[in-house]
Amino acid sequence: MASPEAHITLAVDVMGGDKGPQEVLSGLLKSTSFAPRDLKYLLFGPENELTSLLGDNSDWRSIPHEIRHAPEVVGMDEKPIAGIKNKKNSSMALALQALKDKEAEAMLCCGNTGCLMAGGTIRLRTLEGVERPALCTIWPGRERYFTLLDAGANPHPKPFHIVQNAILGSNYARVALGLVRPKIGLLTIGTEEGKGNELIHEAHSMLKDINGTIINYAGLIEGFQIFENVVDVVVCDGFVGNIVLKACESLSKLIGSFLDEELKRNAIRKTGALLSMGAFRSLKQRINPEQFGGAPLLGLNRNVIKAHGSSNRNHVSGAVKIALDLVRHDMLGQMQDDIRGANELLRPTPLNQ
Repeated sequence: MASPEAHITLAVDVMGGDKGPQEVLSGLLKSTSFAPRDLKYLLFGPENELTSLLGDNSDWRSIPHEIRHAPEVVGMDEKPIAGIKNKKNSSMALALQALKDKEAEAMLCCGNTGCLMAGGTIRLRTLEGVERPALCTIWPGRERYFTLLDAGANPHPKPFHIVQNAILGSNYARVALGLVRPKIGLLTIGTEEGKGNELIHEAHSMLKDINGTIINYAGLIEGFQIFENVVDVVVCDGFVGNIVLKACESLSKLIGSFLDEELKRNAIRKTGALLSMGAFRSLKQRINPEQFGGAPLLGLNRNVIKAHGSSNRNHVSGAVKIALDLVRHDMLGQMQDDIRGANELLRPTPLNQ
């Protein structure tokens, strides 16, 4: 485990977010409330633009940072491999290179998920034996937080990728949630044996084969159980995970707006709302996705954190917290051991055969 006092440098793709570089920089600035004083930011983007934005805010004078000129930006609509290869001077590509060169301990990006995954896999490489990285998110449950993956990195996985996701997610839950032996559940359309498609059937069988030795597999779970803390790690493919993630965040905002409208409907309700303000604040904090505004791209040789493309400054600040947590609790070694053990037990057929 890395010392909390050790110097940490974070490479940031400032240009990737939908809300522009100013919002990303504001999120980094917000992070000074909890980040160590010597945390250094490598800021990747057009030098003139970043210099102008930072010069307008005197608070940046006391924050260790360095601007790295990156004249190109990978767009949200660009194809994964082409986007990263055709723009070698983009903020994303150069930040990945700095991470590869060990100029930074972690990287933060709000940009194109597919390009980030492709770039991370090509430039940083995966841990030995890991075939595809996965995005892992933290969610609030009835009693405690839990993790869900894959949240969108690999929408077309093979069964063994699902198994590896379970191993990666279990290790992340140990670090992020402080759990000794996280319980893992495979998300499907019912808990009875045989429910789901062929991908689920094969992955379920493989997960049972390594249960007890490498992971703590609790079996199949369905949508009704996601938030009931039946398990600590919910595993699914990236297609399903990304839909669940965005649908739940949208529903959370919708319920919040409905509640706000109803509480302001008349004077009596407004009075009740004032009296219940403390409870509402606590509720908002418990379900607020901003405090975990980033998802680590697990399975790579280096720490990469992906924030939403639509991230605001609070999301960015939450993503910085995750980056610091990953660096301080180096889990790559344990992940590598568990992946190697699973590979030896399952002996999957190579993808190119």
